[in-house]
Amino acid sequence: MGVADVAEPTAEPPVDVTDEPLVDARDLYRFFHAGDDETFALRGVSLSVSGGEMVAVIGPSGSGKSTLLACLAGLDEPDGGHVRIAGQRLTRRTEATRAGLRARWIGMLLQSGNLVEHLSVAQNVRMAQALVPGNRGPEPGKLLDDVDLAHRASARPSTLSGGEVARASLAVAMANDPPVLLADEPTGEVDQKIEARLLELLRRRASDGKAVLVVTHSEHVAAAADRVVRIVDGRITHD
Repeated sequence: MGVADVAEPTAEPPVDVTDEPLVDARDLYRFFHAGDDETFALRGVSLSVSGGEMVAVIGPSGSGKSTLLACLAGLDEPDGGHVRIAGQRLTRRTEATRAGLRARWIGMLLQSGNLVEHLSVAQNVRMAQALVPGNRGPEPGKLLDDVDLAHRASARPSTLSGGEVARASLAVAMANDPPVLLADEPTGEVDQKIEARLLELLRRRASDGKAVLVVTHSEHVAAAADRVVRIVDGRITHD
């Protein structure tokens, strides 16, 4: 979650999330133009993730995984289809409305990162919590201990290794205990010991009734998921 996500929460009433999937994407299409060429990143992708479920999305580079994640988070608009989060439509809403829904429902860990450089790791977590009125998320120290970064709480992002940045970003994504967690390669730059610890944390969130969707190249992450979805050339080929 970054500074651009500051917005008033949506005024829509709470949804009984037990009635339908927490994440529900239908017939998503996304294409990009480069001169006269048109490239399809998503070709009619439908995907749902229920509370209590951990789903791994796998596929070769350029297959559309990151584009899908951005559409699910409301950071990118699909050219066709729609996304609903906890029963509320996310696509084709104003940016302020999407930001409010993200702040309330979604924790994000994207490859581009979600850390503010001039703040320490602990301050990044506190800032994310300050964006949600009445936040009741875990204490920053507890979150950083969960991702094995308590000893780096006062460090700035520029001094962290790639693996530490990923773990700090995951702590920020979980700052408000969101019902939905979207993570792009959360274990991409960590050793097996830390990967196992992060997997345990992700599994625990799913066991607590949260919806967890992870884009990954890791066989260990895929093996830990309840379901594996494979994307090739913008299409789901296996679910």
